[in-house]
Amino acid sequence: MTTGKINVSVENIFPLIKKFLYSDHEIFLRELISNGTDATLKLKHLSSIGEAKVDYGNPILEVKIDKEGKKLHIIDQGLGMTADEVEKYINQIAFSGAEEFLEKYKDSAKDSGIIGHFGLGFYSAFMVASKVEIITKSYKDEPAAHWICDGSPEFTLEPADKTSRGTEIILHIAEDSLEFLEEFKIRELLNRYNKFMPIPIKFGTKTETLPKPEDAPEDYVNETIEVDNFINNPNPAWTKQPADLTDEDYKSFYHELYPMQFEEPLFHIHLNVDYPFNLTGILYFPKLGADLQIQKDKIQLYQNQVFVTDNVEGIVPEFLTMLKGVIDSPDIPLNVSRSSLQADGAVKKISNYITRKVADKLKSLFTENREEFEQKWNDIKIVLEYGMLSEEKFYEKADAFVLYPTVDDKFYTLAELKENLKDNQTDKDGKLVVLYAGNKEAQHSYIEIAQEKGYQVLLLDSPIIPHLIQKIESNNNDMTFVRVDSDHIDNLIKKEETTISKLSDTEKETLKTSLEAYIPKAYTVQLQAMDSQAAPFIITQPEFMRRMKEMSQTGGGGMFGMGNMPEMYNLVVNTNSDLASNILNTEDKSAQENLVKQALDLAKLSQNLLKGEELTAFVKRSFELIK
Repeated sequence: MTTGKINVSVENIFPLIKKFLYSDHEIFLRELISNGTDATLKLKHLSSIGEAKVDYGNPILEVKIDKEGKKLHIIDQGLGMTADEVEKYINQIAFSGAEEFLEKYKDSAKDSGIIGHFGLGFYSAFMVASKVEIITKSYKDEPAAHWICDGSPEFTLEPADKTSRGTEIILHIAEDSLEFLEEFKIRELLNRYNKFMPIPIKFGTKTETLPKPEDAPEDYVNETIEVDNFINNPNPAWTKQPADLTDEDYKSFYHELYPMQFEEPLFHIHLNVDYPFNLTGILYFPKLGADLQIQKDKIQLYQNQVFVTDNVEGIVPEFLTMLKGVIDSPDIPLNVSRSSLQADGAVKKISNYITRKVADKLKSLFTENREEFEQKWNDIKIVLEYGMLSEEKFYEKADAFVLYPTVDDKFYTLAELKENLKDNQTDKDGKLVVLYAGNKEAQHSYIEIAQEKGYQVLLLDSPIIPHLIQKIESNNNDMTFVRVDSDHIDNLIKKEETTISKLSDTEKETLKTSLEAYIPKAYTVQLQAMDSQAAPFIITQPEFMRRMKEMSQTGGGGMFGMGNMPEMYNLVVNTNSDLASNILNTEDKSAQENLVKQALDLAKLSQNLLKGEELTAFVKRSFELIK
């Protein structure tokens, strides 16, 4: 038996490891299983090139709980180690790396550095164990070794009688970590971190019912047997080639990732790149509504099939964090606990690649089956519109597939929109005016007026639309977006022709004075000569003020403080209407006031602005007028 002292000057290295290296103690199991997986895959490689003269077979990893003995066993059938290798890799390299790391970071007590760089994964065991044993037998023809350390720099190393290849790590669970002897806790950790590890992981047994024989009698009772319980899928969909997968395979994997998700994904994007970095994965577009409060953190990040985190900010562009799925890359630099990203140029390249790949996939989906793409538009638009706002590279590609629907369910790309509207909706100054509604029902009367003129009206109802159209306008100086209720239609798209007012200037001044006496200050009275059959009173909200207010309310734009400004409206009065003449010619002030209030309330009703006490008064006044 050999005894020795690990050559480190940091006497309390294990408490420091426990305190500083890992923010979450439970990841010890992930690290130890990752080590076992690495040892197994290395053996596979060596045997495939003839360097290891062994029968690789079908190795597994096993996790066993000994609750009575307060021990947890992690067993692999990988490379194993000789006594010399234990001395080298466990006592020297990893500990010197740990010392170097702790010396560098002990003042800040921050997670940092990369696990593989220091070989620190094994030492996460001391976060939950008061003593750790390694019993290991190398694939080489050498005796097995038994290493024991109780969390101090002291260790023992002696021969062992293990005859099978591989390594068994035995954790003597500390009194403050006894939860890790509970079966449900270990099963939870295995499902979280090791669900897709590339080597089968056995954890206990399960009961299986044998199929009923064809010639079995009616009173036959199905037999049950105990079988090994394997908790992982070693060959998940993202590790396969897209050509080898069907749509059903992708849907099946989606439900494997999200067992409680009953809706089918709209479509998927398979990522597969090996230069200039290695990255695979599958992203799914779930069904999304026009709601910015969407649950994020649904994309899972893996490193060589080991779960790392579901916070992929930085790797995946922000607008795509509303999607679901998996990203796997060995090239993503992580801190020592794998809980967050390190600043690295490769991360930005990965993010740019994902943006480009998603844009290319959306373009191909649009080109291959436009009708189906249009049907899914309302469920995906919030992601794409957000992408146009937040990622310039995505915006540049978006013209090819981002759609602009009309209120009567036609869909245009931006180029198609310009082509279809230019003849009828170009104003006298040569600018293309794109009319849109935010709510088809609430703005119905305005939409109808515009359509009577032969104009098309888009339906743009996402909460970020004010920001998006601002960006589109800044990139297209020859077009402007105006909401259909922001002014009278003749003012929205100004043509050369003008309508003559039947009221003189003096009469218009008198009418305006009378109106302002009864109209609340929130309304700016505007007199306009229109067709005599047009609505006598129309309430509009100025495009600029409303848009700035909406942008301020949704964040990231608008003018300072505008989100809290009171609503301001224009009251456009048709001077050629019979009602305008009646108001002007009514001498009884009370009757004149009732006419104005009734007309204003009708205009407010069409804008869904009449509520509460005002609505009650309007109903009462209306009954008085018709009794």
